[in-house]
Amino acid sequence: MPKSKDGITYLWTDKKRTLFGLPLSFTRYYLTDTRLITRIGFLTISEDELDIYRITDKKMKLPLFQRMFGCGTIILYSKDVDTPEKEIHAVKNPREVSDLITALINEQRDCFGIRGKDMVGPSGFASDVWDNESN
Repeated sequence: MPKSKDGITYLWTDKKRTLFGLPLSFTRYYLTDTRLITRIGFLTISEDELDIYRITDKKMKLPLFQRMFGCGTIILYSKDVDTPEKEIHAVKNPREVSDLITALINEQRDCFGIRGKDMVGPSGFASDVWDNESN
């Protein structure tokens, strides 16, 4: 169920879970229809955004201790300059969140008319790698 705050509609939001699956940290994740936002901090807040359509791959880690409390970590690989690898640490219902991200990736790529292969050059290298080789 979408939630609104600050004029932004969030499709999913959760905190990083720590001891016994409790949300006792100052790391919060927000997912909109176009971005994943990570907000870290209490007094000084640092915020990082990742455009959904830039995600090229994802993986899930489900360590025993996290699984015992219904949590897991999702690792996203992207074509973002700042954060080529983003970890969503210890969140509840990781499979549902991963499926939601996949649906949003496909929706955004259809909107922009791109596919994952459009972000990769010959031989599986990223386009910025083979662009530099030709110079």
